[in-house]
Amino acid sequence: MVSTKNRFRILILLVMISGFSQGMLLPLLAIILEQNGIASSINGLHATGLYIGILIASPFMEKPLRRFGYKPVILVGGALVFISMAIFPFWQALWFWFILRMVIGIGDQLLHFGTQTWITTTATKENRGRQVAFYGMFFSLGFALGPLMTRLLSINEALPFLASAVLSMIVWSTMLFVRNEFPKDEEITNIKTSNAFGRFIEAGKIAWVALLPAFGYGFLEASLHSIFPIYGLRIGHDTATLSLIIPCFAAASLITQLPLGALSDRIGRRKTLLVVLSGGFICFTATGLLESSIVALFIFFTLTGMLVGSIYSLGISYMTDLLPLALLPAGNIMIGMAFSIGSISGPILGGIFVDLFPGISYFYLIAATILSIAAAIFLKGKN
Repeated sequence: MVSTKNRFRILILLVMISGFSQGMLLPLLAIILEQNGIASSINGLHATGLYIGILIASPFMEKPLRRFGYKPVILVGGALVFISMAIFPFWQALWFWFILRMVIGIGDQLLHFGTQTWITTTATKENRGRQVAFYGMFFSLGFALGPLMTRLLSINEALPFLASAVLSMIVWSTMLFVRNEFPKDEEITNIKTSNAFGRFIEAGKIAWVALLPAFGYGFLEASLHSIFPIYGLRIGHDTATLSLIIPCFAAASLITQLPLGALSDRIGRRKTLLVVLSGGFICFTATGLLESSIVALFIFFTLTGMLVGSIYSLGISYMTDLLPLALLPAGNIMIGMAFSIGSISGPILGGIFVDLFPGISYFYLIAATILSIAAAIFLKGKN
């Protein structure tokens, strides 16, 4: 069996391959469906299957984790991902692909829930921010590399799916060498219930404010990838330029994930979140003012990625600081649900905003969302 240090490395590799599969699947299926003449509205709705799967699985994962431990949950989740990925090329039906998307969402959520809870419960308070930053950094790295697989479409349509499935299975197999562990409950007086629903309520009462960064990151990421290309074309930018601007956000987040995680260990998660959210609000407001400039878009997408590209991992660390160990599994489930709700609502609200307010910059919607989250964190701290 592997050491604790190697176990951590395996867990973040699994997270990276999960990000890789998600980052590949979104543009890959969008391109294939577009080439097959599927309407863009149906194409966008089809993409929500992944996040619907996450929401479906989320309420039912805590009990299996407590009963069977981390390893079986992670193995089942990883297997669902690579088996579903391998099945894609064999039957090209819209409804069937939507089901496969949901199954991959369920598998990804199982994998993330298991790895995320294992990392947060075993990390010390002194190094928690740094370890969770590694978690977020490797997911972002995988998500950024995933779209490169779309180039394999020119060789064979099945090749990206099969290559991703094989790569996922190889990384998944390393988990077989990890010793299983179980989440440790602690006896505390303020946990008055032993059922899952009651733990969700208790976790929400204590750490609701830590769920907002996950919601905001999902809103931001999904909205930038789905609405900004449409908005960018409407304000006069070409597709080739937009395809280069969008990755700047994810790539820039890789630069600051670890430094911000280390900073949060020193000055606290709340202060770090307030700093990066305030900076993100300023940068997105400036982006709205200078959106006609290509150079400004490149600069501000990079700056916002360096600032708010880490709020998901910072939110996880913040949630872990607030909750007792007995409520961490429930808290990690709620983090995933908050991210999914943000990912679903971002494109919907962004699309409505662009249609209803054509004279107002789309970036002001993002700036307002970030400001609202910062205000809630600030007021929660004051209380």
